Amino acid sequence: MLRAVLLVCLACAVLSGQPGWWMNEPIRWVQTNLRETDAAMDTARLATQLAEMRANVVLMGMGGICAYYPTKTEFHYPSAYLPAGKDMFGDILREAHARHIRVVGRYDFSKTQKAVYDAHPEWFFKKADGSPVIYNGLYSTCINGGYYRSQVMKILSEGLEKYDVDGLFFNMFGNQATDYSGNYVGLCHCDACRKKYAEEYHREIPDKSDEIYREFLQQSAREVSQAIGRLIGEKRERAGYFNYMQEFTDGIMSESNTAVNRPLPLWPYATSDNVNRARNSQPDKMAVDLNMQFVDYAWRFATVPPAEIARRMWQALAHGGALTFEVNGTLDLHDRQAYETARPIFQWAAAHEREYLGLHSEARVLLLTKAGRNSAEDASYRGLFRLLSEEHIPFAVSNNLEWMGAHPYDLVIASDWAPSQLRRYVEQGGRLLLVSSKPPEFEAARVVGTQAEVKGYVRVRDHGAFPSLKSTDLLMLNGAFTQFEVEGAAPLTLVPPSMIGPPEKIHVDMKDTDTPAVWSSAIGRGRMTWLPWNLGAMYYRLSLPAHAGLFRDLVSAMMPKRQVVTNAHPLVEMTLMEREGESQVHLINLSGHSQTASFAPIPMQGIEVSVEGVFRRARTVRSAGELKVSVVDGYTRFTVPRLADYELVVLGR
Repeated sequence: MLRAVLLVCLACAVLSGQPGWWMNEPIRWVQTNLRETDAAMDTARLATQLAEMRANVVLMGMGGICAYYPTKTEFHYPSAYLPAGKDMFGDILREAHARHIRVVGRYDFSKTQKAVYDAHPEWFFKKADGSPVIYNGLYSTCINGGYYRSQVMKILSEGLEKYDVDGLFFNMFGNQATDYSGNYVGLCHCDACRKKYAEEYHREIPDKSDEIYREFLQQSAREVSQAIGRLIGEKRERAGYFNYMQEFTDGIMSESNTAVNRPLPLWPYATSDNVNRARNSQPDKMAVDLNMQFVDYAWRFATVPPAEIARRMWQALAHGGALTFEVNGTLDLHDRQAYETARPIFQWAAAHEREYLGLHSEARVLLLTKAGRNSAEDASYRGLFRLLSEEHIPFAVSNNLEWMGAHPYDLVIASDWAPSQLRRYVEQGGRLLLVSSKPPEFEAARVVGTQAEVKGYVRVRDHGAFPSLKSTDLLMLNGAFTQFEVEGAAPLTLVPPSMIGPPEKIHVDMKDTDTPAVWSSAIGRGRMTWLPWNLGAMYYRLSLPAHAGLFRDLVSAMMPKRQVVTNAHPLVEMTLMEREGESQVHLINLSGHSQTASFAPIPMQGIEVSVEGVFRRARTVRSAGELKVSVVDGYTRFTVPRLADYELVVLGR
């Protein structure tokens, strides 16, 4: 079934024409979030800096809130700082193309000037009290109003006809419920929204966003996104189309960023998470995860730690995504730490760009997630993501079941989402590990019920089944637990809550039960194991070794032969990739991450790696050299002598 899906996907790609430059060329992408004052910049200087850095794509301000060229379209205004007779965007396009740098123009149509509002108030976001949304003198437009639906197309037509751009990117696509300062502005109640919502859902717009309203807003954005994509295809058929939506676009855009009030712990796998999921959810699109240099909106000229910038870059490369770097303004920065970190990595990637062309994951484990996870689901997913990374189990992430066939997987691990389609996968010989209190969307174990909050334990009944837990009898259980019926004794059972104090009373009333805390059964030609409690979320929060041991043993039972065996430290992130018949092992040293800080990683020595398969040679690329290889029991063994921040090992047959 999975290979059949792949053939269908490939057929679709053929029908739609050959992949664009964003899939066929190495991508070293610099984003410049220009201010209106940058309209008078020295374009030759910026192009020279980009060329020296070895960037080959630059994302530049083009129009929308303000135009960086002398626009003649009504209700579109050039920057007040654009010198008379100057065409900044045209100049940078010429300068960049002369240096073989592609240019992606940036538009933001979410806001515009008061003169447009005065002429057409019906085009704009209207709060529940009828007032407009104004931020720094700009008026917020509505995705369903005439500005997005009509005027935007006129503005874009002018830009596309005038400039041979290599692509367009759109920021802030759709109606935002909060402004840049975090103030809640609510839902749009303009006439266009009210009419459209009533026609589609036969009700009035709610006071607060709910699932139905989010669906409405998403569909509205899809409609405009599709229309823009069609226009770009008509005017510039070779130009790429990028925004933060997945439909109708040529790339999956995301961000690795920080914010001062973001909940802890910080997520050191941000770029790996974004790029892995994008490349394996929609393999026909390039993952462009923007490496944001600044700390937060209020401090756009304050730079995050250089080691964090570098880590994101290595993660993007290791998962087959675009190498990116983002700045506010030009490259003449107030704080140059991030730029000085990014520049040599860009230069190194350019010198070795062949190694990164056409990369795709060789992982035979799939971590299944879903789009729009809530916070609880996100914690579960991140816990499993960490466990797989720390165990050095190569894995692909996907939220798109239609693309599961892009690779034959030995094991699917489901985090809080086991859709009905997975049953067929298991019946045809697949293996599924569900780690969640949420029952699967197909018949498996007979569910009795779910307890929302259990502060108890899980008893290890069969230590032979869990060799990593030989010194552990009880595992912490905190959260929802689903009870089901099984025949026979279970290797893990529930220990319900008991007294927790005072010390003289701790657990003196503890009672064991026969309630199973794991279920495993054959389904058709395959097998499914279900852990009906949230091990992933607990590991994300607490990092208990007992939970890691249980996960390790469950995976080993379902996938006894690993693709990679290594003595590497858990904080060495490893990916297994393939290109043109060669396999690649990427190693990223995460040892510099500590709480809210990113320091230079601690160098590691003598990392032994065994990769399933027979390879005759191995070479390191970051520290160029040949490695001695040996083949034992179907595995190719080699030793990476030293790992500083990143290493790439290429294996040839």
